[in-house]
Amino acid sequence: LISCCLIRVVVWSWIQSIHFSILRVYFQNTFSITIRFSRLYLFFAVSRMGRRNRNRAKNSNGRPQGNRDDRGWGAGYADIVKENKLFEQYYQELKIVPEGEWDQFMNALREPLPSTFRITGYKSHAKEILHCLKMKYFQELQDLEVDGQKIEAPQPLSWYPDELAWHTNMSRKILRKSPLLEKFHQFLVSETESGNISRQEAVSMIPPLLLKIEPHHKILDMCAAPGSKTAQLIEMLHADMNIPFPEGFVIANDVDNKRCYLLVHQAKRLSSPCIMVVNHDASSIPRLLVDVNGSKEILFYDRILCDVPCSGDGTMRKNIDVWKKWTTSNSLHLHGLQLRIATRGVEQLAEGGRLVYSTCSLNPVEDEAVIMSLLEKSEGALELADVSSELPGLKWMPGITSWKVMTKEGQWYSDWSEVPTSRHTQIRPTMFPLKDQEKLKALNIERCLRILPHHQNTGGFFVAVLVKKGCMPWNKRLPKLRHKNSPIVAAEANAEPEEEEERTVAVEESTEAGRGPESTEANPNKKEVACCPPPSKKMKIFGYKEEPFVFLSDDDPVFTPIQKFYELAPSFPKHNVLTRTHEGKKKHLYMVSKELRTVLLNNSERMKVINTGVKVWSRNNDGEQFGCAFRLAQEGIYTLYPYIRARIISVTIEDVQILLTQENPFLRKFGADAQKQAKQLGMGSVVLRYEPDVMKPETLQCPVVLCGWRGKTSIRAFVPKNERFHYLRMMGVDVFHEKKEEGDSKVLDQKDGGAGDQASEVMDYEDDKNMEVSEEEIKVENDGNEDIDDKGEVEQSESENCNEHSNTTPEAQCPAEASDKKT
Repeated sequence: LISCCLIRVVVWSWIQSIHFSILRVYFQNTFSITIRFSRLYLFFAVSRMGRRNRNRAKNSNGRPQGNRDDRGWGAGYADIVKENKLFEQYYQELKIVPEGEWDQFMNALREPLPSTFRITGYKSHAKEILHCLKMKYFQELQDLEVDGQKIEAPQPLSWYPDELAWHTNMSRKILRKSPLLEKFHQFLVSETESGNISRQEAVSMIPPLLLKIEPHHKILDMCAAPGSKTAQLIEMLHADMNIPFPEGFVIANDVDNKRCYLLVHQAKRLSSPCIMVVNHDASSIPRLLVDVNGSKEILFYDRILCDVPCSGDGTMRKNIDVWKKWTTSNSLHLHGLQLRIATRGVEQLAEGGRLVYSTCSLNPVEDEAVIMSLLEKSEGALELADVSSELPGLKWMPGITSWKVMTKEGQWYSDWSEVPTSRHTQIRPTMFPLKDQEKLKALNIERCLRILPHHQNTGGFFVAVLVKKGCMPWNKRLPKLRHKNSPIVAAEANAEPEEEEERTVAVEESTEAGRGPESTEANPNKKEVACCPPPSKKMKIFGYKEEPFVFLSDDDPVFTPIQKFYELAPSFPKHNVLTRTHEGKKKHLYMVSKELRTVLLNNSERMKVINTGVKVWSRNNDGEQFGCAFRLAQEGIYTLYPYIRARIISVTIEDVQILLTQENPFLRKFGADAQKQAKQLGMGSVVLRYEPDVMKPETLQCPVVLCGWRGKTSIRAFVPKNERFHYLRMMGVDVFHEKKEEGDSKVLDQKDGGAGDQASEVMDYEDDKNMEVSEEEIKVENDGNEDIDDKGEVEQSESENCNEHSNTTPEAQCPAEASDKKT
């Protein structure tokens, strides 16, 4: 028994040793194999990186790339080489640049584009901003030097009216190196967010100026996003600040649903009731109907801006990717779309109206070829306007009348007859210039404007202004499918002259639906029956389904307490008030102009509206106990104020400064006149109105209207942060925020040029921690807490209702007042 046990122990030990040996060998082999594979992987990876670096150096044509630290924040990537042999070959052959200026042209394209900005808003406010810029910021930059380099102060664009557009060569790197430059940069950023300044490329400002807009014009912006030109159009409509509802309006369209919301954001900064944002393909944008003397008629626009999609080779100075990606095929692909959009535009243009066609491309296939084709097909219904004297100071080149078409492989064609059949789908007859010299001379192509980068340190641009003299020929003729013996044609032959317009409308509608005459462009062998535009595409609906636009009815119970509380004038356009919901409580009320109301009511099924109107009232549930559940919104106060007859407090410039720098100022801090007016009013929303004193030219010389709330013992302003800063700057208060190392709050200072009493009071605020005036403490109790959601609606935060609104004890009414009393 003992022998058996010993044998078993020996055998078991032997088996275990074998197992351990096998496992040890296995792990050793596995580890060695892993090490070998890792070494191989590293070897191939390093060799591949070496090949990549050698190829990158080879592609750079021997140019030194510089150290990693010298290449700025994008140091991990090689610089884009600003060369494109095909680009130079193409434009040298076309001779778009005057002789002897080619080197200047190419050198200008390789330089960074200067920053440009435009002063926006109402004329009186624009003048105040311009005065502030000249007297304060520009003077501080006159003799400034950074790193031994003298800083050039911003200069006005010589051709822009009233010195409202400026350009500067200061880069972001330089802006960070000087507190004065950082101060100027903060001014630009803040004023841009509040809508008083727009950063816009210089040449982009030209098309709206050439439209020559009046306040009564109906305007269509066919390809509007991102919205800088649309903002210009809105400003021109509101040239007269005393007219809250101009007769005209702007319909801004874009095919990209997401870019439409960017367009809404840009338009909202200007707070206009005359803007509507729609989402359609511009080449098939639907005709709209409006009510005229009780009957529905087609809407024709007085002005149309047609800034079409293009290859963008005029933007090489700011979009450096174009250097690498540019080929002639981009222009060949876009030509048909550009022609369809322009054709659709002139169809909707009223007789005597203006259409401005523009691109940021220098290629005649996208520019003169489109205009030439459009003029030829119009048979005299269109003509190019002579605008050479409308922008004095602008340097431009006339349109060219001779060019050739080149493929991306470098093959040239000077006439349609030279194009092989295999390329007929890429190259079209309309891309070539006319050969008949008499017809060509009659078109006056030289009236087009070509902007070259080296002439005035701008980007490249093309502009043409078309004037409509009569109905387009394809809209006069009968559709192709209507036969001579048909009863409809026989009836029309016996119709009275008054019915001619209705027949024209019917022909237009049938042509739009694709039943009109075919284009001979598709098949040149077909006999030309009638001149017609390229076939339009079927309208498609993209993106989200928007919330409805619901106008208030005559018996809507919401409006009666509002009208009574604010004592609205009898002339107030009640029917122009709308909301965005059919059911439930109405959160916000908006206003549109009378003309846009007509467009909305008659075309709800025809078009997709993303946003329209300006917000004038917001729901405040605590206000119901004071007589009205809706408070005034700062966004639409300039539209609404002319109709308000009650709840108005006239304030002085000192009172305005207190309202904008304190959170809950007590009534005793205001002037005697303002205190007296406030004590006569109950709690609730109020209007705070400042009128300039012409006898004191050193003070603010433009009217200011603010929304506020009358509490038990205080008044607070409901104004967004950036708008507060805007008014404070115009009153001489310095709102520059120095960046501190420890991340301290940014303090709002007052310069010595302000009023003496207010200066001492601001010092008191800084000594009192509870009353310190800082960017973080200037809370915005209104539109500042409202964000535009991804559907274009305006959402309001739940923190909108302040404790001050409640009719309870003073401590519950306003914590700031309670803490002051305890102190």
